Amino acid sequence: MTNLDFENMPDEEVVQLAQDADGAALEYLLNKYKNFVRTKARSYFLIGADHEDIVQEGMIGLYKSIRDYRRDKQKSFRAFAELCITRQIITAIKTATRQKHIPLNSYVSLNRPIYDEDSDRTLLDVITEEAPTNPEEMLIDREDLSVIEGRIGEMLSDLEKQVLVRYVEGKSYAEISEEMGRHVKSIDNALQRIKRKLLKYLKEK
Repeated sequence: MTNLDFENMPDEEVVQLAQDADGAALEYLLNKYKNFVRTKARSYFLIGADHEDIVQEGMIGLYKSIRDYRRDKQKSFRAFAELCITRQIITAIKTATRQKHIPLNSYVSLNRPIYDEDSDRTLLDVITEEAPTNPEEMLIDREDLSVIEGRIGEMLSDLEKQVLVRYVEGKSYAEISEEMGRHVKSIDNALQRIKRKLLKYLKEK
């Protein structure tokens, strides 16, 4: 059948054809409801993702509605499709919200004490602090900083070094993302890697 034939049929009948393995019917429904999915997606925000990711979740919901629609149980396919699309998007958002807390458990703060929990000195202090006035402390700190900088050079990729420099300067994820032309999620992932590597180094000292 052609799209014109499908347009002259109730959606419920086209769905039945799609369920009977009619690829043209399935493609027609996906295209027909694509803008509907986009409209629904505008109402939601998915952590660590862009608008197209939400649209894709909505399209998955649309596909499920075509697959699962039962004419004897649901009168209107459009209403059932809206329910499935919304449910899929909300489920994706809830899953992302739960998962976004998982990395926090493995985060290593640059403000974490270097030597032990009672120490006031942090890695951020070592990297950014002004030179002390005591000559002995100056020598020790110069050695510490030299070693740390050298190890950072070995441990981190070019991307991670660039992210770390900007992070230490106090820039936000959004500012780093804009400067480097990368997605915020990419910056977040780089910082997670950096912190894990630095913690491993500090534990080995």
